[in-house]
Amino acid sequence: MPTTIDREAWTAAAVGAVPAVLAAAFGRRRTALALAALPVGIVAFFRDPERSIDHTPAPDDVVLAPADGKVMHAGPGQPGVAPPGDWQQVSIFLSVFDVHINRTPYSGTVTDVTYRPGKWHAAYKFESATENERSDITLEHTVSTPAGPVARTVVFRQIVGLVARRVVTRVKAGDVLRTGDRIGLMKFGSRMDVFVPLDVELTVSAGDRTVAGQTVLGRWPR
Repeated sequence: MPTTIDREAWTAAAVGAVPAVLAAAFGRRRTALALAALPVGIVAFFRDPERSIDHTPAPDDVVLAPADGKVMHAGPGQPGVAPPGDWQQVSIFLSVFDVHINRTPYSGTVTDVTYRPGKWHAAYKFESATENERSDITLEHTVSTPAGPVARTVVFRQIVGLVARRVVTRVKAGDVLRTGDRIGLMKFGSRMDVFVPLDVELTVSAGDRTVAGQTVLGRWPR
């Protein structure tokens, strides 16, 4: 699958290239070559690989990973972290080496996007989920059942970490998404939380690796 570079890369890479340019201007060629690794690394961070996601038929029965990374928590919603109500929670930590393009874990209509400024604790720490800068996205999807239409709600949260300093959310209320669609990114190390109802059977455990748009986090009852 081809890999592209997200548009957020170019400004960051230009800033990262300044030390190398200055070193070259002062005749420090070896130093300039070493410093050139910084903008190259920044561009690599913003890589956006294509992912094969089967939408025919739409995977209404599965919740997919919204991010590449390592599962830190999979189980009951953590007090003070999960939205009000009864939820199950999957938390994924993204290191600076992971792809940081985020994808929607489920299909449906975006009913709410809430951005909250905050601190920059390391994303693997518990307090990052409640105190860090983040963006909460709520999706609703109606499925047909023998008993009639049933509304399903999924909430997922972009959280920046110690190195990440900005969350980028490219969806808004009213947008209709398909499972695996790109929704934004988080810059330089971060965390994604997914909250699903109690009747969803989780299929990942702490320590598992996830791939955005491919790893199944949970399944709805048929």
